[in-house]
Amino acid sequence: MRASVLIPVKNGGALLGDVLDAVLAQRTPWPFEVIVMDSGSTDGSVGLVRARGVRCETIAPEAFGHGRTRNQLAALSTGEFLVFITQDARPASTEWLANLVAACDAEPDVAGAFGPHRAHPDARLVTQRELAQHFAGFGQTQSVVRLDDRARFASDPGYRQWLHFFSNNNSCLRRSVWQRLPFPDVAFAEDQTWALAAVKAGYGKAYAPEAAVYHSHDFGVWETLQRNFDEARSFQRDFGYDMQRSLLRAWASAGLLARRDAGWLRQAGQRGWSWVKSTIHMASIELARTSGQFLGTQHRRLPGWLLGVLSRDQTLQRGRPA
Repeated sequence: MRASVLIPVKNGGALLGDVLDAVLAQRTPWPFEVIVMDSGSTDGSVGLVRARGVRCETIAPEAFGHGRTRNQLAALSTGEFLVFITQDARPASTEWLANLVAACDAEPDVAGAFGPHRAHPDARLVTQRELAQHFAGFGQTQSVVRLDDRARFASDPGYRQWLHFFSNNNSCLRRSVWQRLPFPDVAFAEDQTWALAAVKAGYGKAYAPEAAVYHSHDFGVWETLQRNFDEARSFQRDFGYDMQRSLLRAWASAGLLARRDAGWLRQAGQRGWSWVKSTIHMASIELARTSGQFLGTQHRRLPGWLLGVLSRDQTLQRGRPA
């Protein structure tokens, strides 16, 4: 088996069916398998998966872990390459899988590859612009990067973050590397934690611009705060990055982002009251973003009960709406 497409699921909804249909429609010159691991869905996701002839294993909700569950999926599979997507990441073309695996197999020392995320067609303008801008930073052609400047790696957080960026919404690992270097059992960002360990161990990391998935979220104010709390807490705890040390600086950053968003909305042709409403909404989103980053950076000072409230990831794992 050349590749195994591995998908953790919980209450995937109708979009899960679209994702599976797009995966099963992939055109490859070699065989591949698809395995789903469901952790307590109550919306019929298990039946939806099995109705398509896809293997679906189940675990208890409390047994789920971002790294742990992906390691379980990998252990169940037989592919030479382990391809991970999420229940809401729909391949953008029928060549997605072939392109992603080809990037991971570009050079013998490549440990893993990732592809870009595109915003869903109905996503808000700012979400579309942010995703396009982020992934443009990795280039327009297939590439492989390695840790070739350890002095810069130690002193330049921006370079370090660029080097270890990785996303299991759209990734591929070489099985032989995963066997030596499985995903860590961490609460969040298992993908970037793994990539950091891989590049520090001397492996290459590939980028596959032709292997895109549609994956985006137009979070509301509270969801945005929760999501950024989780990210900032993980970055502070697992990588040593302080995303927002000062609340005043966080709010100043929110102002700059809101100004950027207002400009993007005007460039897109919004005018009058429509522009005002959208600008105010995005200002509230940006304030939630940077406030969440501040709270996540300060997580060690917060009481345990508040950590559970602020974490979107913990809320989702408990099965309550986030």
